Amino acid sequence: MKKYIVAFIVMISSFSSIAQVDTDRVMIIGKNALYFEDYVLAIQYFNQIITAKPYLAEPYYFRAVSKFMLDDFKGAEEDASACLQRNPYYTAAYQLRGAARQNQEKYEDSAADYQRSLEFYPEDKITLVNMGIVNIEMEQYDIADKFFDVLIRRFPDYTPGYLARSHMYLQMKDTTSALADLNKAIEIDPYTSQSFSTRGILYFQQSEYNMALADLDEAIRLDPYFEGNYINRGLVKYYLNDLRGAMADYDRVIEMDEDNLIARFNRGLLRAQVADNNRAIRDFDKVIELQPDNTIAYLNRSILNNEIGNLEGSLSDLNIVLETHPDFFTGYYMRSQLKRELNDLRGAERDYNLARNLEANAHTSSLSNTELADASGTTEKKETRDQTDLDIEKFNLLVTAGEEDSETTKYQRQSRGRVQNMNVPVELEPKFVLTYYESSFDVRRPVYYSETMERANNRLSLDWILKVTNNEAPLNEVQIQTHFRSIQDYSGRIESEPHNAYLYFGRGMDFMQIQDYENAIKDMDKAVELSPDLLVGYFARAILRTAQLEYDYKLSGESAFSDIGKNNVITGLNDITGKLKLPEISIKSVQYDEILKEYEEIIRIDPDFIYAYYNRAEIFTIEKDYRAAITDYTKAIEIEPQFAEAYFNRGISKLAIGETSEGLDDLRKAGELGIVQSYSIIKRMQ
Repeated sequence: MKKYIVAFIVMISSFSSIAQVDTDRVMIIGKNALYFEDYVLAIQYFNQIITAKPYLAEPYYFRAVSKFMLDDFKGAEEDASACLQRNPYYTAAYQLRGAARQNQEKYEDSAADYQRSLEFYPEDKITLVNMGIVNIEMEQYDIADKFFDVLIRRFPDYTPGYLARSHMYLQMKDTTSALADLNKAIEIDPYTSQSFSTRGILYFQQSEYNMALADLDEAIRLDPYFEGNYINRGLVKYYLNDLRGAMADYDRVIEMDEDNLIARFNRGLLRAQVADNNRAIRDFDKVIELQPDNTIAYLNRSILNNEIGNLEGSLSDLNIVLETHPDFFTGYYMRSQLKRELNDLRGAERDYNLARNLEANAHTSSLSNTELADASGTTEKKETRDQTDLDIEKFNLLVTAGEEDSETTKYQRQSRGRVQNMNVPVELEPKFVLTYYESSFDVRRPVYYSETMERANNRLSLDWILKVTNNEAPLNEVQIQTHFRSIQDYSGRIESEPHNAYLYFGRGMDFMQIQDYENAIKDMDKAVELSPDLLVGYFARAILRTAQLEYDYKLSGESAFSDIGKNNVITGLNDITGKLKLPEISIKSVQYDEILKEYEEIIRIDPDFIYAYYNRAEIFTIEKDYRAAITDYTKAIEIEPQFAEAYFNRGISKLAIGETSEGLDDLRKAGELGIVQSYSIIKRMQ
């Protein structure tokens, strides 16, 4: 059966091949790939089913999900529509299509889809939230308010409902109601960063700077990676005359993202205020490099160049400003002075006269506007500007960071990538896997040398280098097709060399890359049968069995591997008081026995193979046998003293059994070795 699937993928699309595609089997593999976030691979499988049986609704839905996760919202909308054409009662497709349309700003169509979904499930809270948000986008606040009322009446402890409604009130300029909703959201869930950051911005706008600072401090503690909170805290510190603190916040943002425009711009202004002109110019150079049409940055750089005596550079920047803003009379006064210093007296006089005329016109206009402002009682001067505010007169104002679209108006994606838990979960570093592809970490971590892996690569002579990593990279379309072709090649070679263990191992690795675990396990079984000392064969099989068991449990709705590793929450570490609950009694399960035996065999072959101890410890954690897990992590650390992930996970395991001091020591070491999230946990536990 598998050869027909392979043939189809590599475009041998004869009718006989299509007819023999086992669509049920391909659907399972496609969902498997989708669950493990290999969206491109998942699309390949769903394509096969759609070609073989185009009348089925389900493959269109799951292909739409894959496209949505890849931000192909138009493609997701089209596939969801195709699904509904085949089955108009496929309710999940209405929700998905509504989300896709909402991300394309097709708000009326999106609302129609959400309304249709609510006809089937009138109390679905995600749909109710999104109906509120989409009506906010259309400025239909009365309608949005009705949906929020239904949502909060039915789910009074649902934090996203209060957050979404607070944004509606802010757009309506009802700050009192917005503040009440934010207070309620924080009362219900004090671990949501967005609640504190939104309230902090509101306090800042009300000039309650100390309260704003406290909220933004808490928002950063809960989510230390959201750059906007540092930018806005820098503004608050600036208003509290803490220039050093404000500069430190902008430095922190630029460390995380050297191309952050707002941080660069604001730091440039602060450096100019303390007469650090040359470094301020470098910041504005970067802003202009990233945004060549930013005339406000040109104006600030012109002023700074003038101050350091670079008159030609100052004039050049000012010319660009005045081309875009021909009514900016202050700029003509500045240019007049520059031309005078450069001995262009005629040009200086011409600019001076033009500036006087423009200023007189502006003065007449401003008198009229002042009378209107006095009549309406709105004379307060704005002291910061939004990033979208391009008023050249505000060239020396610091810029505020708006909240990300995904926090206010985007569809709430419950399963995109790694799920962001609102309660800031304590997550173990994931298990190590055998692969050819590895992603880089944001912060450099130690590289662990393995003589076993070096010998395996030399011995097996594979087309790719085998790697052991816990940060596996997803495959792109070209790589997927390459592995399908490689499977065909290995199959042909196995026919002529049926007792070559290395060929079975190579084909098994290809099956592993495309998430076909059943066939991969069969090949690894054959490989270790033919070569009983092939350690990487046992290791690959253990990883495959783990992945298959994880997926099987996920499908059944039971709890197993999905509770730990990449998305785990260690029970007891998320208690509001910070106190640890007693761990549950170890629960041994027959499902894990074969995997444990696999790691025992690996350790027998090579007692120094650190990844076997590490992955076995993960299984002990599943069984809540934390002391056994600690023993294995300790052994791995003895062999590799720089094993960052083992320190981190051992620290979490120690916290789970109440050994707080020792656990925090391990987390400190893990942080030192590059696992940044260690510090967030340390601060919380202390």
